[in-house]
Amino acid sequence: MLSVGIGVSGALSYAYFALASHQLDPYEYGSLVVLWSALFMAVVTLYRPVEQLISRTIAEREVEGADSTAELRAAGLIQAGLAAAFVAAALALRGPIEDDLLSGEGTLYAIFLIAGPAYAVSFFARGYLAGRGRFGLYGAMLLLEAGSRFSAAAAVAIGFAEGLSAVAIGIVVAPLLSLIVVPALILSPGRAATAMDGAAVPTSDVDLFASGRFVVAAFLIMLSEQALLNAGVIVVGATQGAAVAGVVFNVLLLARAPQVLFGAVTTTLLPTLSRLRARAHLGARSAFDESVRATLLGVAGFTSLVALVVLAAGPRLMDIAFGGDYEYDRIGLLVVTAGMGMHLSALTLSQAALARRASAAAAAGWVACALAFVAWSFVPALDEVRRIEVGYAAATTLLAAFLLARYRRGNGGESMPGAARLARS
Repeated sequence: MLSVGIGVSGALSYAYFALASHQLDPYEYGSLVVLWSALFMAVVTLYRPVEQLISRTIAEREVEGADSTAELRAAGLIQAGLAAAFVAAALALRGPIEDDLLSGEGTLYAIFLIAGPAYAVSFFARGYLAGRGRFGLYGAMLLLEAGSRFSAAAAVAIGFAEGLSAVAIGIVVAPLLSLIVVPALILSPGRAATAMDGAAVPTSDVDLFASGRFVVAAFLIMLSEQALLNAGVIVVGATQGAAVAGVVFNVLLLARAPQVLFGAVTTTLLPTLSRLRARAHLGARSAFDESVRATLLGVAGFTSLVALVVLAAGPRLMDIAFGGDYEYDRIGLLVVTAGMGMHLSALTLSQAALARRASAAAAAGWVACALAFVAWSFVPALDEVRRIEVGYAAATTLLAAFLLARYRRGNGGESMPGAARLARS
């Protein structure tokens, strides 16, 4: 169910930008993708760490057979604080955001301001659903979000509406409509937590410091990932104009779209690995390693398949999807495809690091590679599009190599989750 939901939502997200590129002029389309890039860099960076905290915590507490209400309450407070910080920053920086980043489009600024806190609720719900294993509802959320966003572009394409504002409104409607699944979550019974030994474990005090450290590390990982995907678009938009930024965005969709599809894996991987790690004393450590290994092999196979498609018809497919105003280069598309494979591998190894409570080292690697990529984006070497293509592939390759080396070193002195500590005692 989750794979179907994420797969269809990924296709609809791709179709949204394909339709928009045909209905808007290059300047308007560039403004749209700058809004998208800035918004999603902000919301994914701010809110997904709490989603992952909730997902991992609920999974571990279910293995322990303990209640997770206190942890959810703490995560909710953190998420509310982050949403308030987003609104405050957006209001304080209205001038630079609206005039400089969004080219003076007041409607785009309003969408940015409203969509930010809406996604805070959406990501909180996603973390709860993933931790409880309610992946059908998780997929439904993503499907509603992508479908409502696509509907806005479709309405313009068939003549029911027109202009940049009509297309962009889908970006703010999407997270609001996705929350339709929340009543179903409240009314339906959840999976009861079961202790490994059949005995309930009492709820311990919430370690806010440990939760905060996890959120900070995950925040740095999310920020770095969004920088790899969006910083190039923003840098080119600021230095070369919205039209060139739109071209860079289209090229990087080759890396972004598979990651939407890969979301089915990463969403299930963290709670699954967290449960396996909590059962390590029962012999599940080999299962942990096998899960990571199988995912990496799947990434390699998928990347090879995409590379074959790009080699055979990549430029032609890009022309069909986004029009022929720009000549897409096969070599550049293959470079981005290689970077996409390295990126997906890095995401897999990051989920393993988060589950093993080795998030600090993973975050350090992500930050270093992201900073190197951003610095490279300003170097006056190659043309604007090729510079981003090469920089993205090089940064993700270095990142995957670093995370793989850390993974092979083992978990060292990582702390044991509650269930494993109980078993050892």
